[in-house]
Amino acid sequence: MHLGTTRTALFNWLYARRHGGTFIVRIDDTDTERSTPEFEADILGGLRWLGLDWDEGVEVGGPFGEYRQSARYDRYRQAAATLVEVGIAYRCFCTPAELDDRRKAAEAAGRPPGYDGRCRLLEGTEADRRGAAGAPFAIRFAMPRPGKTTFTDLVRSEVTFDHQHVDDFVILRSDRTPTYHLASTVDDVDYRISHVARGEDLLPSTPRHIQLTLALGGEVPVYAHLPLIMGTDGKRLSKRHGAQGITEYRQMGYLPEAIFNFVALMSWSIGDDITIFSPEQAVAAFDLGDVSSNPAVFDADKLLWLNGEYMRSLPVDDFSTRVRPFLEAGLDRPLADREWATFTKVAPVVQERVKLLSEAADQVRFLFVEDLDYDQESWSKVMTPESATVLGAARERLTDLMPFDKETVETALRGMLEELGMNAKKGLQPIRVAVTGSSVSPPLFESIAALGKERTLSRLTAAAARLTT
Repeated sequence: MHLGTTRTALFNWLYARRHGGTFIVRIDDTDTERSTPEFEADILGGLRWLGLDWDEGVEVGGPFGEYRQSARYDRYRQAAATLVEVGIAYRCFCTPAELDDRRKAAEAAGRPPGYDGRCRLLEGTEADRRGAAGAPFAIRFAMPRPGKTTFTDLVRSEVTFDHQHVDDFVILRSDRTPTYHLASTVDDVDYRISHVARGEDLLPSTPRHIQLTLALGGEVPVYAHLPLIMGTDGKRLSKRHGAQGITEYRQMGYLPEAIFNFVALMSWSIGDDITIFSPEQAVAAFDLGDVSSNPAVFDADKLLWLNGEYMRSLPVDDFSTRVRPFLEAGLDRPLADREWATFTKVAPVVQERVKLLSEAADQVRFLFVEDLDYDQESWSKVMTPESATVLGAARERLTDLMPFDKETVETALRGMLEELGMNAKKGLQPIRVAVTGSSVSPPLFESIAALGKERTLSRLTAAAARLTT
């Protein structure tokens, strides 16, 4: 489930919720190579994680029975057979090799490479004879010619397709499996779909689907074709732009609220100068007619910033609950109750500093290891021969300190700085590296208080010894 799929689902969900409609999730799994239980679980899990509940569909049910296309092949075959019987579709006996040769010849002559309609001209008796002889055939829909299909797109206004540019397309393959065009259109008719919001890459398919719908006796839905999502370089979005699947964003430590908000802003705006909003606010304001037809731009930096804003807005207890699995994954072990109590002491300051839940483990690793690994860059940058004096003075100040909490630690160490005539950067950074292993960590006084007196003194001693050897 990538960002494009997510935006399509989100805009459909918002529209249904705004207008009191029915949001349906069906599984288009006629492409057996791309349809696996793992992919389906990924999509459904992503929808649920984002809070996009559905009223009908897979795992929920509804009045139309099965919402998975792989279970509806008989219905699609019956529809195709009916269209052949009434002369709106026909059997095509052209082999793949013949089609390829004719396509190449058309391209060489400067003609459109689409199907040339050869089997459309077969007499019914000839088609019957070939079929009875066992010749394999596909079924093609006969586009009305001459003719045009005109419809009003909620995003693109009025759109017209001349049928001379739309070839007779396959609806049932020679192996009797339905194409996307047939399966999706039959589903739209059977499920009484009123609105379809989908990517603009499917816009050329719309005249086909409209003509199929009319041939099946259905009511044509309202279409809204959403613009492409591009990278900041103006090229179609891909992983080189930093885009990931929804499951990957979840594993990286993004919050569903941030992803929801970010994706909603792709080609839509809730209002001038409003960037952060709730799902409830989005539902109240959303309309497909307000979606821009211009390409959306994926900005990874904006997404990260937005996630940080949502992270800091969480109640600290909520943040702690969400971050715990990431802490334990980063430490590669579960946290004992006493260790979790230690983390809760620094949770508020960690929450202020991280933009991703996955960043928290590196911030607090020093609290949960016995043997501290020093970041060599941090050590080289702040540790000097005179740092041993600072570490010794800090140890002296903290040895008999009671109580050992953030306030008393700060008072003691600031007094030490005054006594030594040092500024905070020169005097406190060596202490930070000594007790946390890095110059990047939660605020020093909170870190020392959470670490506790015994381990703090031990680490000050070890770091001073390392400086003098």
